[in-house]
Amino acid sequence: MSAAEGPLVVGVDTSTQSTKALVVDASTGQVVASGQAPHTVSTGAGRESDPRQWWDALREALHQCGEAAHEAAAVSIGGQQHGLVTLDAHGDPVRPALLWNDVRSAPQARRLVEELGGPKAWAERAGSVPGPSFT
Repeated sequence: MSAAEGPLVVGVDTSTQSTKALVVDASTGQVVASGQAPHTVSTGAGRESDPRQWWDALREALHQCGEAAHEAAAVSIGGQQHGLVTLDAHGDPVRPALLWNDVRSAPQARRLVEELGGPKAWAERAGSVPGPSFT
């Protein structure tokens, strides 16, 4: 690793299929180190993933960045879209997370929209309209 001109920052992107980490020199924009680790996602209409894999993938991606990740002055994390992680009283996941692209609730979402006045009424009252992937 070459000497950085400014503080190091870490950017993390936890997407649906993997976690990526970059260590960047904040003064120059130079990428100092990077890492990536995959997540497993179920296929079909039901899209689920084990939240523990996300934590493991973060640890692995940062490990791949080496010592540079430990020297970071700041960290920014971006995640996948909405999802549902259910936890027990100890904060541990009780089942795989329902991901943003799980569309099993499409019939229920359509029924909710219809029963409560249609899309325009939802948008006016709630600010958004339930879609098929709202978990």
